Amino acid sequence: MPGVHRVAALVKRWLMGTHQGSFEDHLQAYLDQFTFRFNRRKSTHRGMLFFRLLEQCVA
Repeated sequence: MPGVHRVAALVKRWLMGTHQGSFEDHLQAYLDQFTFRFNRRKSTHRGMLFFRLLEQCVA
Protein backbone atom coordinates (compact mmCIF):
# COMPACT_ATOMS: atom_id res chain seq x y z
CA MET A 1 0.00 0.00 0.00
CA PRO A 2 2.61 2.57 -0.99
CA GLY A 3 -0.09 4.98 -2.19
CA VAL A 4 -1.66 5.20 1.27
CA HIS A 5 1.75 5.74 2.85
CA ARG A 6 2.53 8.49 0.34
CA VAL A 7 -0.72 10.35 1.05
CA ALA A 8 -0.24 9.98 4.81
CA ALA A 9 3.29 11.38 4.50
CA LEU A 10 2.00 14.31 2.41
CA VAL A 11 -0.69 15.10 5.00
CA LYS A 12 1.82 14.97 7.84
CA ARG A 13 4.34 17.18 6.04
CA TRP A 14 1.62 19.65 5.00
CA LEU A 15 0.16 19.91 8.51
CA MET A 16 3.50 20.23 10.28
CA GLY A 17 4.93 22.69 7.77
CA THR A 18 1.95 24.92 7.07
CA HIS A 19 -0.29 24.87 10.12
CA GLN A 20 1.24 25.58 13.48
CA GLY A 21 -0.37 26.78 16.68
CA SER A 22 -4.01 25.94 17.44
CA PHE A 23 -3.78 22.63 15.63
CA GLU A 24 -6.43 20.57 17.43
CA ASP A 25 -9.11 23.25 17.26
CA HIS A 26 -9.11 23.33 13.46
CA LEU A 27 -7.92 19.84 12.48
CA GLN A 28 -11.09 18.91 10.57
CA ALA A 29 -10.97 22.11 8.52
CA TYR A 30 -7.28 21.50 7.72
CA LEU A 31 -8.01 17.94 6.58
CA ASP A 32 -10.95 19.12 4.47
CA GLN A 33 -8.72 21.68 2.78
CA PHE A 34 -6.01 19.07 2.12
CA THR A 35 -8.58 16.68 0.65
CA PHE A 36 -9.96 19.40 -1.62
CA ARG A 37 -6.50 20.33 -2.88
CA PHE A 38 -5.34 16.71 -3.24
CA ASN A 39 -8.40 15.69 -5.24
CA ARG A 40 -7.92 18.61 -7.62
CA ARG A 41 -4.12 18.52 -7.97
CA LYS A 42 -4.24 17.36 -11.60
CA SER A 43 -7.31 19.30 -12.70
CA THR A 44 -6.96 20.70 -16.19
CA HIS A 45 -9.65 23.37 -15.72
CA ARG A 46 -8.44 25.13 -12.58
CA GLY A 47 -10.02 28.41 -13.60
CA MET A 48 -13.46 26.83 -13.55
CA LEU A 49 -13.20 25.41 -10.01
CA PHE A 50 -14.32 28.59 -8.26
CA PHE A 51 -17.11 29.14 -10.79
CA ARG A 52 -18.40 25.58 -10.30
CA LEU A 53 -18.21 25.89 -6.51
CA LEU A 54 -20.11 29.17 -6.60
CA GLU A 55 -22.66 27.66 -8.97
CA GLN A 56 -23.25 24.76 -6.56
CA CYS A 57 -23.66 27.13 -3.61
CA VAL A 58 -26.24 29.26 -5.40
CA ALA A 59 -28.25 26.39 -6.90
